[in-house]
Amino acid sequence: MARSTARKRALNTLYEADEKGQDILSLLEERIAVPGAQTPLPDYAIDIVRGVAEHRRDIDAKLNECSTGWKTSRMGVVDRNILRIAAWEIMYNDDVPDKVAIDEALGLAKTLCDDESPAFIHGLLSAVCAAHEKPLD
Repeated sequence: MARSTARKRALNTLYEADEKGQDILSLLEERIAVPGAQTPLPDYAIDIVRGVAEHRRDIDAKLNECSTGWKTSRMGVVDRNILRIAAWEIMYNDDVPDKVAIDEALGLAKTLCDDESPAFIHGLLSAVCAAHEKPLD
């Protein structure tokens, strides 16, 4: 399964946990055990959700540090979780070039968020890349 699809499925899980105020890993285990009407979660979606759950404090701290005027707690739920996925890929997954992580985040934002979100997400993720001291690949 394509990584783009895996990112979307990971976003769905992170969004649901965020909206319900549920522990991310407990929801993930539920989705793995009982996928419901959907196909089982792709392995990469599971990696993303586990990675975001494991590093969420550091990811949110980096997003808050790089954001001007918007802390993660004030961001829309979809925007926040798209940013978390891409930030996890930038900060913790060396298999994904930073540019790809940003492009994939923008693709999700263009289809799922309001018109202003892609520019905000692009700027914030570019700042995360710069702060993380990894050049755009």
